[in-house]
Parts: sequence; structure tokens; C-alpha cells
Amino acid sequence: MASDRALIDRFLEMMAAQAGAARNTIAAYRSDLLLASEVLGGELARADEAALARLGESWLPLSRASVARKSAALRRFYAFLVDEGMRGDDPGIALPRPGARRALPKTLSHADIERLFRALAARLARDPPDPSDSRMEALLELLYGSGLRATELVSLPRNAIQPDRPFLILRGKGGRERLVPVSDRARAAVARWREHVAADRPFLFPSGKGHLSRVRLYQLIRALAADAGIPPDRISPHVLRHAFATHLLEGGADLRALQSMLGHADIATTEIYTHVDSRRLVELVNEYHPLVDVAKRAP
Repeated sequence: MASDRALIDRFLEMMAAQAGAARNTIAAYRSDLLLASEVLGGELARADEAALARLGESWLPLSRASVARKSAALRRFYAFLVDEGMRGDDPGIALPRPGARRALPKTLSHADIERLFRALAARLARDPPDPSDSRMEALLELLYGSGLRATELVSLPRNAIQPDRPFLILRGKGGRERLVPVSDRARAAVARWREHVAADRPFLFPSGKGHLSRVRLYQLIRALAADAGIPPDRISPHVLRHAFATHLLEGGADLRALQSMLGHADIATTEIYTHVDSRRLVELVNEYHPLVDVAKRAP
């Protein structure tokens, strides 16, 4: 049998080509598989159930989420070996299944969002104006107004958003395309910012020879939060994406529509990502359940 590294490379090629796995997923799988191979002395592909049980025990100090991710990577690897006829058995059954609970993501209240936009308005009112404030306006409008992922946002082409087109076609995780609505406010903010971007620059948010980095975006968002009096550890580009989804759902948006806008392959992801509080759910039942009308008509 070929070496672990060669088989891991073949497995990841399959994941990218056939399963359409995202780049970050491929990188995480590579890291987990190579580390497991190292622990098993380069015998990952030949490992039996007993060896994998011992490997699982070595993961005890890790978080449930980390163990779940590592187990998933190895189980898919062994399934690949079986499918390719390189193994007659699948030892992945011995790997732990922690059933990690997915904590609800951080979000922001409507009041928090208003504070962010007030802080931004104060920046935009400065004299003389600073072009970086126009950039911040475009970034915030697209994060909160359209729910873009950080990578999708920073890598937008210069002319991806047009004043007369209220939507954006994005290619997200796994190469899946989706249609994302862009509000009038966001399109206007982008138009103002684009005046500061040279016509020969390929990206809407250029930096150096490429585009703004995700790390820099994170820093910019936290700096604005500090201006707004919001603890920086409560906010990130992902938190703004979650606030977009949560506030739409609280306003009555359809879960399937949110799934499409967010680019989730599985509706279960959207259900976790767009939680609402129990009070809101009770209100929806009391307002819309058909038996409510029956109760009102009863003598």
C-alpha cells in the first residue's frame, strides 16, 4: 500500500474534485490526517480498530468540537480507502463520536447595530473627509445588509456591485453559486467608495497588490465597535453575518430564503445559525397558528 502522505493527497484531491470541499475544509482535513499519521507512526492507512481507539483516547484533552472534526476527517478517509478497494474493512467505527453540541453563535442586538452605524456616521461627518471611512461604510453595509462571509467580501471584484442591479451572484463554499440581495443603501455606499478605487484595480477593496485581508477586516470592525462603545470581543465579521440572519428571521423572513442567501447546503446549519429567542417563537405560534382563530370563535 502507498504511504500515508500519498494516500492523504489522493483523498484530498477526491474531496476537492468530487465533493466540492472548500479550501479551508481541505486544509483542516490535511492537518488532522497528517497529525494522526504521525501519532500512529506513519501507519494511518493500515491502522486497525484497536489503534484508532487508542488514538481517540489521546484526544481526551481536546474540546468536543475538535474531536468531532478529527473523527469526521478520519472516517471519511477510511471510507475512501474502502471505496477504492485499498481496504476490505472500515476501522473508523472505533473512532469517538462526541456528538458535539453546537453553541449558538454570538450576535448583536438591534441597539448594538444602531450604535455601530451612529459611530460610522460620526466618522463620515468628519472634515476633511477620510476615504477610509467610505470604505468602512461599504464594508459594514455589505456585512450586515447582505450577510456576506469575510472571504467573499474582501475578494469582491471592483465592479461586482452595480447601482442598477439589486443582487450579487457569489460563488461560496464548495463552489456553490447563490444570489445575494444588495440593499439600496449598500449599493449607494459601494458607489461612493468605488470613486476612491482606481479603475485598473481588480478588487473592490484593494490592498497592496491584492485585496484587503480577513485579518485587517477583523481589525477594522473591532475598531469601529470600540468607537461605538461595544466590547471588541463581542464582534467580528462573522457576528455581523449572524446578526443579519437573526434580525431577518426575527422580522419574519422565511428560513428557506435565509438558507439560500447565506449559502448553506444544509437547512440544519441555518436553523442553528439563525436562532431566535423562545419569546419570539411563542409570539409566532400565538399569532399565526390556525387554532388561535378557532379559540377566538368559541363561545
